[in-house]
Amino acid sequence: MKWLILGALLGLLLLYPALLAVVVAIAAAILGKPVVVAFAAGLFVRPRLPRVRRWAP
Repeated sequence: MKWLILGALLGLLLLYPALLAVVVAIAAAILGKPVVVAFAAGLFVRPRLPRVRRWAP
């Protein structure tokens, strides 16, 4: 799915080169917010973390 989205984005950038400035501006706005970056990192890392089991009965 992510490859389809990436391909669609690259296809649009080939058709409309002016969209590059818009895409860069949107990416900079998103990456400029630390809360959004931390939330996205948590969503990405969470499935890979080991599950903590109860150690007290």
